[in-house]
Amino acid sequence: MSTCDLTGALSRGLTLIASDDPAERATGCDVLGDASDRNEAVRAEAASALLRLAERESEHDVLRSLAEAIGSTGDQRAVPVLIALAGHQDAEVRRGAACSFAWVATGRPDGSDVRALIALTRDQDPEVRNWATFTLGFQLEADSPAIRAALWERTTDGDPDAREEGIHGLARRRDRRAVPLLVGLLEAPEGAHVRTFGAARIMGVPELLPALLGYEPDGVGVTAAVSACDPRQRARLDAAAWELVCALHRLRPDLDASVSMPLFDHGMSLGLVPARGSAGYDVAALLERANGDPARAAELVASDLPAGGALLDEPEGDVTEDVENGPAAPSPGQQRPAKAPSTGGDPA
Repeated sequence: MSTCDLTGALSRGLTLIASDDPAERATGCDVLGDASDRNEAVRAEAASALLRLAERESEHDVLRSLAEAIGSTGDQRAVPVLIALAGHQDAEVRRGAACSFAWVATGRPDGSDVRALIALTRDQDPEVRNWATFTLGFQLEADSPAIRAALWERTTDGDPDAREEGIHGLARRRDRRAVPLLVGLLEAPEGAHVRTFGAARIMGVPELLPALLGYEPDGVGVTAAVSACDPRQRARLDAAAWELVCALHRLRPDLDASVSMPLFDHGMSLGLVPARGSAGYDVAALLERANGDPARAAELVASDLPAGGALLDEPEGDVTEDVENGPAAPSPGQQRPAKAPSTGGDPA
């Protein structure tokens, strides 16, 4: 969207939310949310306008749109508004608040926003519970006994989607209680949700391997999950990562290479001196680019980052980028890779 289009959308949204017609005010919220989603430059002004509207608005349809739109601004001033909307009588308003907490959360495990979200995971409406559990478990990078207790409660939820999100959330925090529950999801006749494979990859335990090998290896996330849970493959990757770091220290000590793993995600990252202009590399992707040779991988990094200079060319598929904490994450869904046909023998 061009600057002119954004200016027009912002102006139109501001005009509409001032209307006496509730339908127009709801549309105005949608317009402001969409403009904020597309460009950071309009978010502060859109957030301020939506905050003022929240002070006087009482129509349920408008509040539904407002709850979702204000999250798109990524403005933490929205937190008190969302906490209030989390207690609204309309389930769609509460669901919108549950979705939007992901983009404005303070990140404090004991924050009022997290407490409100935990309360929504116990909502009487199953869709509200599902979205709240998805936000708490999958989108927020926060951990505490209270968060884990809320996620654990959902593992016995009567709604299968909310139950699944509770299991995913525990796995994302590497809670061992999730292991047998993940096995159950993987062994379901209809197959597992694509995020279940991401959760299995984060857990990275051999107990999940037999169930994972029941899927076609080219399914979304299947091969990566198998690699993470196979002790032999994990050991090879760990050894190669160590050799890569050692090779880089010999070849380019100025890069001060190091390897790290994210707390709430999977994978292994190669970190470099920030001044070199690179956000780092995904170790597995870098090694694949080097045909599994750590020394060759070190040479590739050195060629990408010449001494005293910035990143020359964007490497394909292995640079770790910082992802903006904006409205772009997937929602709860039903994408499921195909299971492999039973052959009666060991997987190939």
